[in-house]
Amino acid sequence: MTPPTAQPVIPIEKYTLANGMRVILSRDNAVPVITLYMMYDVGARVEEKGRTGFAHLFEHMMFEGSANVPKGMHFKLVESNGGTLNGSTHPDYTDYFEVLPSNKLAVGLWLESDRMRSLAITQENLDNQKEAVKQERRLSVDNRPYSTALVDCWPELAFQNWQNSHSLIGSFEDLNASSVDDVAKFFKTYYAPDNAVLVVVGDIQIPEARKLIEQYFGDIPAQTKPAKPDLTEPPNPTPRTGVYHDAHARVPAVIVGYPAPTRRSPGYYALAMLDVLLTGGPSSRFQLNLIKGKESLIQFQAEIGFPFASTSDYKDPGDYAVFLLHKPNFTPQQIVDQAQEEIAKIQNDGVDPRELARARTFLRSEHITSLQSSLHRAQLLGRYELFDGQPELINTDLKNFLAVTPAQIQDVAKKYLTPERRTVLEIRPAPQENH
Repeated sequence: MTPPTAQPVIPIEKYTLANGMRVILSRDNAVPVITLYMMYDVGARVEEKGRTGFAHLFEHMMFEGSANVPKGMHFKLVESNGGTLNGSTHPDYTDYFEVLPSNKLAVGLWLESDRMRSLAITQENLDNQKEAVKQERRLSVDNRPYSTALVDCWPELAFQNWQNSHSLIGSFEDLNASSVDDVAKFFKTYYAPDNAVLVVVGDIQIPEARKLIEQYFGDIPAQTKPAKPDLTEPPNPTPRTGVYHDAHARVPAVIVGYPAPTRRSPGYYALAMLDVLLTGGPSSRFQLNLIKGKESLIQFQAEIGFPFASTSDYKDPGDYAVFLLHKPNFTPQQIVDQAQEEIAKIQNDGVDPRELARARTFLRSEHITSLQSSLHRAQLLGRYELFDGQPELINTDLKNFLAVTPAQIQDVAKKYLTPERRTVLEIRPAPQENH
């Protein structure tokens, strides 16, 4: 038997500035590149009623300029120095990154610190970004097949607590109603150093990096930590179904989901391995039995936290959900039944150790390959810090997944993936109707 490939050990240095900003440094001098990754502990699930879309609006506002960086210059400075950058909004955090040549570390730190301390919150910038968000929604959600169902309808069906069920992008009405004062308050509350995690990965010298970080961020004042909203879902979930008529879809789809376990609990690890068995790679059960065998599916996508999160940034309460694009000659109910049948096989018959060995190999390979990217390393370090307070889990957490036994997978399938706990959203190609 071939011994498993050893995971590279990611070096980690973690400390906290006097203002509460958490810093993680990970040196890798293989190539002269650094990834600067900034996470703020604010996502769509902290928003208030009447103020949906603020987390996403702020992702846009953060590129509108600051005291020493005029509008448009953030992009120009990064790109003219040979770098790339972006930002994204999630249910539980908002993140920004710059990938730069390592001799431009100071440029990236200066840019991030300047907008943390002095973002330009003006009526003109706010109006511009309201329109940008609306346009993004029109292009990437409203006019794309399946997107409205995933972004708006699925959360409303899958969750009962408003904090979890409202749209991540938010409504036009709430955006229009937002004022400069609202935005300034949101910024002061959440875009503070003590609500942030900074990760720097790559070709750095630790003493120099620490000195620069202190220089640029050390004197930004902390703020009162915001209260955390109650995300609790009602106990004892019941089955729910819905239908969305999608004017842009050409073939039907269904989303099937089940409330998932607590992050990093034994059930979480077992469910993640069950997902690999069902949907991971060319040897997965859905690929072999539904795409090739019954020839009912066209494609599928699944993960703990889908569609807004993944296994690494899943935070409960959340779902394990599967998106199933299927052939029109099968009914949605047939597709749901076929998916449930694959789960029932594991519930009734368990898992062959050889099949689990293949799943472990697939997961290990995917994980080790992903660590070759300095951006992915930075994201994992930041997520393990933000969600668990333990960035060192990047070096040990894989063992928790690989240690899952066939009995644990069978147990988690029986406990969590039952029709009595299931939510199903049908997506039908049809003229738009109320859903």
